[in-house]
Amino acid sequence: MEFRIAERKDCALILSFIKELAKYEHLENEVVATEKLLEEWIFDKNKAEVLFVLEEGKEVGFALYFHNFSTFLGRAGIHLEDLFVLPEYRGKGYGKAILKKLAQITVQRGSGRLEWCCLDWNTPSINFYESLKAKPLSEWMIFRVTGDTLNELAK
Repeated sequence: MEFRIAERKDCALILSFIKELAKYEHLENEVVATEKLLEEWIFDKNKAEVLFVLEEGKEVGFALYFHNFSTFLGRAGIHLEDLFVLPEYRGKGYGKAILKKLAQITVQRGSGRLEWCCLDWNTPSINFYESLKAKPLSEWMIFRVTGDTLNELAK
């Protein structure tokens, strides 16, 4: 099992993984990302990183992550935004390997935690995360403003 960090030339591949994840989550109509936007925000502005897992040189899974910050810990953490393994490669340990690699990156960087969100209906993923001893934070709710609401709030 091999890993590689995404390069600028991978924007089409990154977008294809994002679209596959959105399809799995029944959110295809919410993807407005483009290769150009990914190139700008991941590679020009350095706001996220992408890790691929490979089988025999082929990218079979990906993780997109970025740094967040914990005021309580006084240091950065890593937020895993997306984790996806192509359906035909599931059950072979790639998801666990990606999380293990991200945990290693988190520790190597001196970051305080690795965290992510999961849709509440996604029982297979929830069971998988819990098998790794990840703890759901049931006392926290995620809030979001986007689009017109975000623009109105910004006024």
